[in-house]
This record gives sequence, C-alpha cells and structure tokens, in this order.
Amino acid sequence: MTETRQFPDLTAIVTGGTRGIGLAIAAALVERGGRVVLSGLRDDTVAGARHTLGHPDRVEALRADVRVPEDAERLVRRAVERFGGLDVLVNNAGLGRFASAADMSIEAWRETIDTNLSGVFYCCRAAIPALRARGSGWIINISSLAGKNAFVGGAAYCASKAGLNAFSEALMQEVRYDGIRVSYVMPGSVSTEFGGGPPGPGEAWKLTAEDVAQVVIDLLEHPQRSLPSRIELRPSQPPRRG
Repeated sequence: MTETRQFPDLTAIVTGGTRGIGLAIAAALVERGGRVVLSGLRDDTVAGARHTLGHPDRVEALRADVRVPEDAERLVRRAVERFGGLDVLVNNAGLGRFASAADMSIEAWRETIDTNLSGVFYCCRAAIPALRARGSGWIINISSLAGKNAFVGGAAYCASKAGLNAFSEALMQEVRYDGIRVSYVMPGSVSTEFGGGPPGPGEAWKLTAEDVAQVVIDLLEHPQRSLPSRIELRPSQPPRRG
C-alpha cells in the first residue's frame, strides 16, 4: 500500500476555502500535515470551515474578499506572521453569473471579472514576494474547461476563465526562474453548490471536489524538475448525447 506523503513544513493559502473545491483542497492539505490559511466572504462560513477542518494550530480562516487588493495582502501577511512564510497559493475563489451579454448587468459582469480574474492577480501580486523569499513554491489557479469551451449565457464566466488561463501562462514564464511553479487546473462539471444549490441526485457522474483536490496534491508531489502547467480534468463517463 502506498504511503500518503506528508507536508508538515508546507504553508498554503486557499482562497474561497469555506466550501466546495476550496474546502476539499484545504482539508487534503491539513490531512497531510500542512498549514493552511483560507478565506471566505462571510463570517459564518469562515467559522464553519474552521470548525470542519479542526487542527486550530495549523488552520487560519479569515473573512477576505479577493476583489480587494488590501484583503489579498492581508491574507499573505497573516500566513507569514503566523506560520513563518508561504509555500503555496491556491487561487480557488470564483463565481458564475450567467446571462446573455445583452441581458447581463454591468454589476454582474464586473463582479465576475473582478473575482475570477482580477482577484487572482491581486493574490499573486501579494504572494510572489513571500514565495520568492522561500526560494521555491507553487501558484495553482483553479480555472475551468469553460475557459476554452464557450457556451450560451456564459460570456462573462467564459471570458474570465479564458483570461485566467492566459494570465497563468504568462505568469508561469515570469516566475519559473525564481523556483515558483505555476499551474492551472481546468475541471469540467463538478458536483458542488457552485450553481446556487446543493448537488442533485442525478449528478453522480460529475467530478467531486475531492477529485480536484487530488490534482492539487499530485502537483505538489511532482518532481521539482518538471512542471505540469495545464491540467484538464473531466468526468470519465458523462451522460451520452443523443
């Protein structure tokens, strides 16, 4: 039986870490001995995630909005102050506002782009000095297959994820010689509350949040000499069409 690798000296920030994919990633890191600073938008969900994860000596949960540059800086500052540095940034915070371009409000457009793209920039900008101080590290951006497969009603969401993919590609080339590896993960359909409600009974074919978390763990275990810079993750057997 393969022994689970432990990360006792690793400190990670996971944005949008109070539920779904983010919470699964945080749980996987904590389970392996890592220290995690996670963020969420509401005090109650932040407190709930802190309780769910346990290990108060290794978990910090903060209310922070990645759309606010000062909040991104505060996340990094807290990780460094409490745990002595930063090794991994997982940009998971995201949202979807779905409507045709003609019908979408300006506020919904801005909220989507600001969260899914600008928020990643703010967090990366804040984290890179701390990662450089370590001499190595990871930035893992949770994107979506929607970044390459556009669909009706998804103009804002698809644009934000396509932009995130391009940003990740450029950032990867900018920081690789600092020992910082950048990767983006593009899941397909995931059974979470992202759509606004709990997963339904007919969603067993979808990926789980834990499937995406496993990809993050696999990246962290990857040899230093190589970089899986883009990962596409799909359900093995989606419903047949036609």
